[in-house]
Amino acid sequence: MQTDSLFYELFQTAPALLFELIQQPNPNAEAYTFRSIELKQTAFRIDGVFIPKLNTAETPVYFVEVQFQLDERLYARLFSEVMIFLRQNPEVQHWQIVVIYGGRSCKPKRKGAHASLLLLPEVHIVYLDELAEADTESLELGLVRLIVEPPQTSIARARQLVQQAKASSNAISRLSASAIIEMIETIVVYKFPHLSWQEVEAMFGLSELKQTRVYQQGKEEGIEQGKEEGIEQGIEQGERSLITRQLSRLIGHLPQPIIEQLNMLSPDALEALGEALLDFRDIDDLNQWLTDYQT
Repeated sequence: MQTDSLFYELFQTAPALLFELIQQPNPNAEAYTFRSIELKQTAFRIDGVFIPKLNTAETPVYFVEVQFQLDERLYARLFSEVMIFLRQNPEVQHWQIVVIYGGRSCKPKRKGAHASLLLLPEVHIVYLDELAEADTESLELGLVRLIVEPPQTSIARARQLVQQAKASSNAISRLSASAIIEMIETIVVYKFPHLSWQEVEAMFGLSELKQTRVYQQGKEEGIEQGKEEGIEQGIEQGERSLITRQLSRLIGHLPQPIIEQLNMLSPDALEALGEALLDFRDIDDLNQWLTDYQT
């Protein structure tokens, strides 16, 4: 599952989610914008940075790292990127680092020279599978829980979130009910690619499911290719749609010829693009990637 893309989508749409994860509610969360930042004259790119829209000396910058697999070089890379950013942006006086692990198994075993840095009050460690559940949590945080939910309870969790979204009673949610349901479906079909149409329909409720992009595209394919092939096509189209939205947010409007090229990419190419897109600065980078991948 492309967890980086899912978190990028969530943080861009609902920046308050970050502060909910570190249990520091921020009434001015919408004053931040989330983006990927390239460090000039280096080979580094910081994948996630919350930058204040109105920059002041008192407003901290938040560096975010989402980690779902073990990387023993994580701390060396992360602290190097942060220090280079601070050197290149001397106006930034306050900063925070948030490392979001899927679970403790993703955490590096060796702290090495960075052990003392990890003890700083500016550094926050979040284990998604250990988050304490609260009655007042947002639907966005519920989506995060669903990403790391054990398979045996994921279906029940997804169904519960769908009902919450349909009720629209969660006042602190920043996403519309339709957007929440579409994100739930994206996560579920990534986690359970072999679910039948009947199981997906039972989970979401047929009337709501028919309104989502993945269902519509997959169902159309299913008419010609059978139900199982249809859900596979739906999963692929869901990932394609998510990546296209990511590209639009990163580099702006995508010309129709580019969209047509994206629609022709294989599942393997889509996965590779999902990993590479955060390094893009403009449409030229995307064009170069498409050229290199096809040669």
